[in-house]
Amino acid sequence: MQLTFYKYQGTGNDFVMIDNRQKTFDKNDQEYIAFLCDRRFGVGADGLILLENHKDCDFEMVYFNADGNESSMCGNGGRCITAFAQFLGVIENQATFEAIDGTHKASIDSGQVKLQMQDVKSVENHISHVFLNTGSPHHVEMVNDVKDVDVKSKGQTIRYSAAYNEAGSNVNFVTKNAKDHFSVRTYERGVEDETLSCGTGVTAVALAMHAIGETNSQHVTLQTQGGELVVTFDKNNLGYENIWLIGPAIQVFKGQL
Repeated sequence: MQLTFYKYQGTGNDFVMIDNRQKTFDKNDQEYIAFLCDRRFGVGADGLILLENHKDCDFEMVYFNADGNESSMCGNGGRCITAFAQFLGVIENQATFEAIDGTHKASIDSGQVKLQMQDVKSVENHISHVFLNTGSPHHVEMVNDVKDVDVKSKGQTIRYSAAYNEAGSNVNFVTKNAKDHFSVRTYERGVEDETLSCGTGVTAVALAMHAIGETNSQHVTLQTQGGELVVTFDKNNLGYENIWLIGPAIQVFKGQL
């Protein structure tokens, strides 16, 4: 059977997107999903995303890492599937969709996709790093210059360390550029390498930098290898709420296999 797919990217974080409203794609075929994400033998992507029907929301997002395993929330993927839903005519400029971590709202305006993330109630401040979960677990560590970090090697060591058990953690390295501007590089579990951008990662960085006093701003700009993202949020007594991840989401091409 012929498979029609689309390729989307959000600040260099790229995804194979499939319209699975008719339930024709086998979600249990981990080997085939990994093949599609393979950059040498398949289409090539950081992950694969299925858009499916949902009884209460505009659609459901089902996300798989490049290794073929269904994964936790992907922020850039959430922004890309919103743009994909608009392209398919599922939504106009506003969306409510279900993901593995719950319900999300999103909107599109002048090519910028704005995605509401889940509230964050716990930020763990350790001596060498900050840990928090923004839909996916994130280790956030400040460095003098992110350009000098061997992200794959150091990130892999932290990701597989005893501190994060078998599930592991994504790992972010951060350099402060200005009071509300930071550069970020991220090692993503499931991809098992550095990605050009990570939506839940930059969200974690923005909140972590605010939590430890590196910024007082609640409108933070994050420079990734693949482009610029903005995170806005409100602080409350329990943690952080009204968290929005903002940036571009672009269709690269359509293909068939």
